[in-house]
Amino acid sequence: MELREFAEQVLFATTLEAKLDTPGTVTDENPGSAMVAPVSPGRPAGLGFKPQGGGGGDFPGLHRLEHEQERGRLLHFFANHELLATELMALVLLRFPDAPAAFRRGVFQTLKDEQEHTRMYLRRMKACGIEFGQLPVSGYFWRSVSSMESPMDYVAGLSLTFEQANLDFCRHFAQGFQAVGDAETAGLLDRIYRDEIAHVAYGLKWFRRWKNPNDSDWEAFCRQLKFPLSPNRAKGGRLNVDGRKAAGFDLRFIDELNVFSRSKGRTPSVFWFNPFSEGRIAHGKSFTPVKAQQCLAADLANLPQFLARLDDVVLVPQRPSVAFLSQIKLAGFPLPEFVEWDGRSLRPGSPVLERKLGRLRPWAWGPDSVEALAQLFPQVTGETRTAAGSFSERIAPLYSKAWSADFLRRHLSRWSGEGWVCGEFEVGRTVDTLNDALAAIAEIRSAGHHRVVVKEALGLAGQGMMRLWEPDVLESQRRWMGNVLESGGRLVVEPWLEREIDFSVQWESEASGLRLVGYTGLLNDPGGQFRANWATPHHDRRPPAEVVMALRALRDGARRLQAIFEEVRIALQPELRAADYRGPLGIDAFLYRNSAGDLRLKPVVEINPRYTMGRLTLEMMTRVHHASTGRFRLVNRSQLRSEGDESFWAYARRLTEADPVVLEGEPVPRIRRGTLPLNDPSAAQAYLALLEVK
Repeated sequence: MELREFAEQVLFATTLEAKLDTPGTVTDENPGSAMVAPVSPGRPAGLGFKPQGGGGGDFPGLHRLEHEQERGRLLHFFANHELLATELMALVLLRFPDAPAAFRRGVFQTLKDEQEHTRMYLRRMKACGIEFGQLPVSGYFWRSVSSMESPMDYVAGLSLTFEQANLDFCRHFAQGFQAVGDAETAGLLDRIYRDEIAHVAYGLKWFRRWKNPNDSDWEAFCRQLKFPLSPNRAKGGRLNVDGRKAAGFDLRFIDELNVFSRSKGRTPSVFWFNPFSEGRIAHGKSFTPVKAQQCLAADLANLPQFLARLDDVVLVPQRPSVAFLSQIKLAGFPLPEFVEWDGRSLRPGSPVLERKLGRLRPWAWGPDSVEALAQLFPQVTGETRTAAGSFSERIAPLYSKAWSADFLRRHLSRWSGEGWVCGEFEVGRTVDTLNDALAAIAEIRSAGHHRVVVKEALGLAGQGMMRLWEPDVLESQRRWMGNVLESGGRLVVEPWLEREIDFSVQWESEASGLRLVGYTGLLNDPGGQFRANWATPHHDRRPPAEVVMALRALRDGARRLQAIFEEVRIALQPELRAADYRGPLGIDAFLYRNSAGDLRLKPVVEINPRYTMGRLTLEMMTRVHHASTGRFRLVNRSQLRSEGDESFWAYARRLTEADPVVLEGEPVPRIRRGTLPLNDPSAAQAYLALLEVK
């Protein structure tokens, strides 16, 4: 039989017998002309492809394999995959008659293996009580590969993608079948696994022969795959490194594949770290971050990866290193897809521009994020998202410390009966002129508060703040206040309170209202700069243990504190709804001692309508063991030097060697203890973020 005739039989036959029939002798003397790919292969009744997006039953997991019929259902999926591979190999023989003879012989031999795999699955599936065609079958493999324009597309799309992924699936499910006592099916999968190593090695050999010699295997592989395929389709849940080494992949390829992420079908959300929206709101386009701020934004650009889910996208100036991402993955965090951009626009041909998107999630919505993400708005399908609705004149005031102070003043009467909530005098006063500022300072001091703090109403976290400790207001302090006010800014003047403990409450503003995400402890340095957040067990339901302990002298203090923040939530909802704000929101608060030494609560210090380090901490806690405490900490260069280290890399290495990450728990292990760098120590210039779990 001629190879072309055999390939046509496999591709177009409408019976399994014909599709799986292997002739004794095949020649390739008349390969014929190139064939255009059909919309679908010939299939027996009941084995036609289900519609795209149509239901077909979920893929059985290991936890269901103790039931024989569920094992049969899983084998039904596998049998269809093998049949699809058989049909695609027949198609490549018909599409590329001029391909090298040795390549065509190899495809023929692989096709025969796939026929045998299909027959083996059919026999075992039938023994489990399932007939082929009893369940709907997917045509995803066919739709993804049949449009191939060259043999190189075939080896990249089938051999190095779907067959490579089978190196993971065969090993994974063989262990699962063995665990439930089905040694026969486990043995079948082991045999197929060995064949798949040879198939992948065959594809890799031709791929290397045809690729650009100046490209690495990984670079050429990523470049060759066409949407919707990506390297993410070339692996299963747990990467089988030994199988890939046996197939001939180099370590760089394996490491890159291990940390690669791209959606396999779920519409991704897009995250971006833009920590300076307040500066842009306050100063317009003239705002330019100073060097230290630019370093912070660059060093911490990847942090939204801990807000993202698997398959989401994080926009970064430079993709983190493979070594760093490997450590993050080993600690149990899912890896999103990282897309490089300059902070202004995505490069033409960027994969993000080719897909529908679920949600846009910058660190903060402001003029900067609206402008930067403008080209993505038309692609958003997971929410109603417009530029005008993302940031407007109604949303801008929410960023102001003046608005936060006004909100607290308007609602203080709610807690007048508590006796341990701050009074109106402790709430900041908003001023618009220098004379009003000086008058507010004098009034506060006349009431016994010598120390005063003055803040820009719109200022970046830990900046735009001046502490007045001297007996009289200095000329330099007058100039600073005058400059802020003359430029159109406002100031908030308030007494400096002796803080006992800072904490935050994190919410998500949704169409239905404010949803509580949880509580964190908060640590700032004496200058007001952020240093750390921490969260204790049950952070999603109650304040940190340190806050609860501070309230121990107050009868039922923890419950009363939560009741106060429930009232804050109720009061905030209509105001957020009026501004049409949707997204993350955090409130900073603290406990302090008054002049008599009594404990008091200031429930609203600042309201932040954006992501915060506290929210980031809570999201990371989903990967921390339920009995452990997690602390998110920022380390700068001065702290680095004070601890005797010359580089962030050396500092991180010392910490992680002394306190390695340990995972515990089932079925999903989580971090029980250990220290984990959260941005790449080898690339950090000014800041290193750490997660410390105790």
